[in-house]
Parts: sequence; C-alpha cells; structure tokens
Amino acid sequence: MSLSVHRPALALAGVVAVAAALAGPVPAATAEVAAAAPDISVANVKQHLADLQSIATANGGNRAHGRTGYKASIDFVKAKLDAAGYTTTLQQFTYNGATGYNLIADWPGGDPNQVVMAGSHLDSVTSGPGINDNGSGSAAILETALAVSRAGYQPTKHLRFGWWGAEELGLVGSKYYVNNLPSTERAKLSGYLNFDMIGSPNPGYFVYDDDPTIEKTFKDYFAGLGIPTEIETEGDGRSDHAPFKNAGIPVGGLFTGADYTKTSAQAQKWGGTAGQAFDRCYHSSCDTTANINDTALDRNSDAIAHAIWTLSSGTTIPGKVFENTADVSIPDNGAAVTSSVTVSGITGNAPSSLAVGVDIVHTYRGDLVVDLVAPDGSVYNLKPYSSSDSADNVRTTYTVNASSEVANGTWRLRVQDRASYDTGYINSFKLTFP
Repeated sequence: MSLSVHRPALALAGVVAVAAALAGPVPAATAEVAAAAPDISVANVKQHLADLQSIATANGGNRAHGRTGYKASIDFVKAKLDAAGYTTTLQQFTYNGATGYNLIADWPGGDPNQVVMAGSHLDSVTSGPGINDNGSGSAAILETALAVSRAGYQPTKHLRFGWWGAEELGLVGSKYYVNNLPSTERAKLSGYLNFDMIGSPNPGYFVYDDDPTIEKTFKDYFAGLGIPTEIETEGDGRSDHAPFKNAGIPVGGLFTGADYTKTSAQAQKWGGTAGQAFDRCYHSSCDTTANINDTALDRNSDAIAHAIWTLSSGTTIPGKVFENTADVSIPDNGAAVTSSVTVSGITGNAPSSLAVGVDIVHTYRGDLVVDLVAPDGSVYNLKPYSSSDSADNVRTTYTVNASSEVANGTWRLRVQDRASYDTGYINSFKLTFP
C-alpha cells in the first residue's frame, strides 16, 4: 500500500452510520449464481511468498520500483503465467527516471465485452522485501490464476489479472494502465478487484464498500465462515483500485490492515492483540515471510477465488432485482429495524410469487421476527419468533403472494430481536420481480 497523509481512524459506529446513510437500494437487471471455486492452497501461496523473499534477498533486500528486485519479481510471475497458458503483456512506463513494469495476464476465452479483472501491486518500498505489502496480494492472485488454469475453467466473462509497478510511489503503474486504456476497453470492464495486504500478522477482515455487488460477494463469503467483516476505510484512495474507480469502473477488494491500531472490539471478534497495529512491520525491513498470518492469508486467498468464480460465471436469473446491501445492526432484545428498497418501473401490482431474498447474520435466529412491509404498510410475516430455533443466521428466499399490492414504492424488511444475549445484523435484502 502506498504512502499517503495519515488520516485518523473513524469509530466503527460512525463508519456504519455513514455507510448506511450513503448506501441505498441497488437495482439490477439480473442476478448471478456462483460457480464452485476451488480451495486455494495456502502452502502454494506461501511458496510464492518465499520465492519473492528470495528475490528480494538476492537484490539488495527489496523489490522496489527501478530496482533489480522488482524486475526479477515481474519475470518470476510472468514465467508462471506463461507456462499456465495465459496471454501475458509487459507494459513499460517511466517514473523518476527509472523503467517500471505492469504485467497483464489474460485467460483465453470468455465474453471480451465483459471483463472481470483482479490486480495487486508487486513492488515493495525500498526499506524491505514487502512480503505482506504486497507480496500477499500478488501471491494470492497468482495462485488463483494458476488454479483457473489447472481447473480448465471456462467462465462466461473474460478473466484478466494485473500486477502493478510503482504503487508505493503514488499508484503510478495502475494509473498508467487505466489512463492508457481506450474508453471502449474501459467500458468492457465489469469490475476490478484489488488485493493489497491480505496477510497482516494482527489481521482484521475488511471489505471495500465501493460496489454493492462486489462487496456483497465478499461479505457473503465471510459470513458463511462465521467471520464478521468491517468496511475498509484505512486504504481509501491509497491503493490501485483508485484509478479504476475514478474512471467509473466498479471496484472492490479485501484488506487486513496496515498501520492503524486494532481496537479492543476488533480483537474480541477477530482475535489478535488490541492496541497494536494490524501490521507492525508496515513499510519496514521486518516485512518478511515471518510477517504473515497464515489463517488470514488462507481465508482471503479462498475469498479471492470465490469472487473470481462468482463474478465471472453463472447462469442469469430472469427478472428485475431491487437490492439493499447496507448493513443494519439489530439491537439485542430491542426495537425493530428495517432495510428498505424502492421499487420503480414495474407495471401494476406485485406478483403472486414475489421472491424476497433475506440475508441476516445472527447468532440465534430463533430470537428474530422477520416481516416484509409493503408500501401501503401491509405486513407479511416471513419468520416468526421461536425459542426452539437454535440455529444461526437467516439466509433464504421467501415467496410471498403480494398480488394485492402496488409494485412501485418503498418496501421494507423489518427485523426485531425479541430475546436477550444474541446479536446480529441485516446483511442484505432484495426483491425479485419476474
């Protein structure tokens, strides 16, 4: 991650409040069904990191822009991808009087007008080998790309991977790539996924909140593992997603933290040490292979593969979807809360088989009463309170006969926790009209 002016960390409550205020219903023409992604071997990812460490050690201790260690790193990654059947392109640029390199790798096939791209910066700072920052992201997307090849995967969309140079000097490589991409090619990018520092030794689990679909893909994955996530704020504008976002391309990504301090609340839910930085070796000589949390690296590598497979493949479900992916905290044994979507452009009444997609993360689902509230205030109970329902989470699609309701207007998912000791939040709510 590049250097920038250090900004104070926002309190979590403030972040959630701002996100909830800014995030709104997200209409979409289609929804995707995920294909199954393979498990990414953390041992393979760690071997790539060991190789990058060896390259740094043999080249003055770093892999920085303009140094021999960076070019050797690019050559190392390129050789792996060439052998796996990728079409690779080495893009050169000049910065501070030195030649820099981006590596672009395209997997043959897929719709060339719909491109899913994943990227990471490959350079380090001059003071160290940069194994977490950002060997971790670079190694994980390399192993994911190799898994694509091993699986003989043929996605619906076209897959592209990128490794950026001179990120630590101000996102130079990624800016060069985006600025030199013709507008017709930019329009083909369905999304760009960025992975910068995903193995921090005192890790958090942070998800970019820039694009609702990409964000939900990652959040759903971690929720399925029972791992809470937070919105990523520390790296805003400081990594290679920024040039893509500024060009109007949907972006998303993962992050485990840099020099911000882990709070007591974060340590309670993620483990690790409160009062210490997520990465005490950030931009330092101690950012070596010893500076990696294997569990975080493993989980994030698998999440990357899940997102690549999910976003690039699947069958299209007919219908018009209205979705809200903003998190809404559910008070323990407290007042009801709602997540809303505003439906527009539908003629007449709602259907007799309105699909209501509910994704609630909760530690004891039996405490919850879940209702759909129509625009006119009519209430449809989706899930009653049940003291014997000891499972966690509510992730399902209900079918509601809403044919007496006018379709257009604001629909609400209303959730109330009616017993003590268990917590959770609404992760997302959507309505699908056939």
